[in-house]
Amino acid sequence: MADKVLIYSRFPKTMMARFAERFELLDTAGKPAREVFPPDALSGVRAMLTAGGTSLGAEAMDLLPKLGAIVCYGTGYDGVDLKAAAARNIAVGHSPGANAASVADIAMTLMLAATRRLLVADQYVRSGDWAASKQSPLMRPQAGMPGRRIGVYGMGEIGRKIAVRCAAFESEVGYFSRTQYDLPYRYFPSLEALADWCSVLMIAVRAGAETQHVVNADILRRLGADGYVVNVSRGSVVDEKALVAALADKAIAGAGLDVFEKEPHTPDALTALPNVVFAPHIGGHTLDSHVAMQNCVLANLIAFFEGKPLPYAVKSA
Repeated sequence: MADKVLIYSRFPKTMMARFAERFELLDTAGKPAREVFPPDALSGVRAMLTAGGTSLGAEAMDLLPKLGAIVCYGTGYDGVDLKAAAARNIAVGHSPGANAASVADIAMTLMLAATRRLLVADQYVRSGDWAASKQSPLMRPQAGMPGRRIGVYGMGEIGRKIAVRCAAFESEVGYFSRTQYDLPYRYFPSLEALADWCSVLMIAVRAGAETQHVVNADILRRLGADGYVVNVSRGSVVDEKALVAALADKAIAGAGLDVFEKEPHTPDALTALPNVVFAPHIGGHTLDSHVAMQNCVLANLIAFFEGKPLPYAVKSA
């Protein structure tokens, strides 16, 4: 009999196909487990698969008395109550770095689209205004990448790949992280200092209670009227109301966002702004990234059911 794995978050069935070949999947389709399965069906479940951003606390863990492993599909695990898991001797795993290149790519895409006003330019062509030689103040020349100061907040796998890409564009790169690394980029002792220095703030920090709304009105003010924010971390890191105000008041020049506070919903006040480029949390959504993340999930689940430590365990769990 195949080992049972509870699918706690909502995933497309195509993303679960490889796991279904090896395990018996109890798919909640994103609904509360108790509403989908009777207690006796849950009583023998020892492993759970979840999206890292999905809220998963002690109450949900207690529905599964034999739960021994929570495996996150992707790098993030901010939705999992790590203290509650540790108190119940539940191992937590994830897919560290598996989608780092793809997320770094979308960060660069958003930055270039925002700073070069690509969406405005696209509409300028589509509307016929270019052909009609109509003048547009939004089409005035913008600063290029050579010499632009890019501040990377968070120097994990994603942050490092963003930094390498920015350096290839002949930009100056600085960073703030909890740890100073031996890297060829300027280190800043605080997020405030980084924001004072850079013109584009690339947010790649791991989300958690300590980073909730850390990019606030003060940080945005420090970026200045020519500053941009690009967020590929989690929506919780940015104070969304403060961001809307800064964009509307032109306290900053623009933003590129792949993540939001309450996904998939975005406030009308934000989506109505012309100086923002949006993506629907697709940073890690590439074929190669999904294969890499699935490899990590499989490795974690197989090791767990064989009684071995998770090869991709969350270190702080």
